[in-house]
Amino acid sequence: MTEGSDQKRSTASHFGDHAAEYLDSGVHSAGDDLDQLAAWCASAERGLDVATGAGHTAGALVDAGVDRVVATDAAPDMVSTATDAFPAVEGVVGDAERLPFDSDRFDAVTCRIAAHHFPDPSAFVAEVARVLEPGGTFAFEDNVAPTDDALDDFLNTVERIRDPTHVRSHAVSDWTGWLEAAGFAVETSRVVTKTLDFEEWVANVDAPAERRTRLETAFEDPPPGAVETFELTYDDGEIDSFANLKLLVRARR
Repeated sequence: MTEGSDQKRSTASHFGDHAAEYLDSGVHSAGDDLDQLAAWCASAERGLDVATGAGHTAGALVDAGVDRVVATDAAPDMVSTATDAFPAVEGVVGDAERLPFDSDRFDAVTCRIAAHHFPDPSAFVAEVARVLEPGGTFAFEDNVAPTDDALDDFLNTVERIRDPTHVRSHAVSDWTGWLEAAGFAVETSRVVTKTLDFEEWVANVDAPAERRTRLETAFEDPPPGAVETFELTYDDGEIDSFANLKLLVRARR
């Protein structure tokens, strides 16, 4: 068993245990970002949502008019949650870096707020390119890190404290490079901010008291520029909310 395989098994188990929380999560269940990804794929006939989680993006594709939508995730409990919550969606258990589908199978693929858990993001992008037919749309969103090294380190440190399955939030240039290397043409790309309530953010993963204390300590002494970049807000000296930087990309194969 390789280290990457062990990590994937641990991640799948973790998310399977918290499927209900992700179904109810306001960050995942709604937002302009979700609407945008679905709109980019509205003309598709066969859509695939990779690392679907509780299925919100797959359900949005159905609502946007995509005729057939498949939701895949490495966690069987997530797939079950997605298909129960969105009955028009088909579910398949699968690894994002080894998608269990034939080449040129879909004309749209989505992946929303999940890829920071992937050990090999370039392999994931290559797999998306493989299962997309020529001319197909890849609508992608994930957390990204600032270009400043100290802010990058701060972001990825607090993410790993909160959730040890977090691998890395990458830079925008990393994602652009992987997409272009896989043969994609990036048609639209922009970074947006999404405000996260600290209490909900911690509750989504049921972080134990020890990790919560470490998180609060990290937010008490952020590096220069973090308050402005991540829009940190405090209530009586305690972290109340912050904003994640998220990359939205529409790419054409």
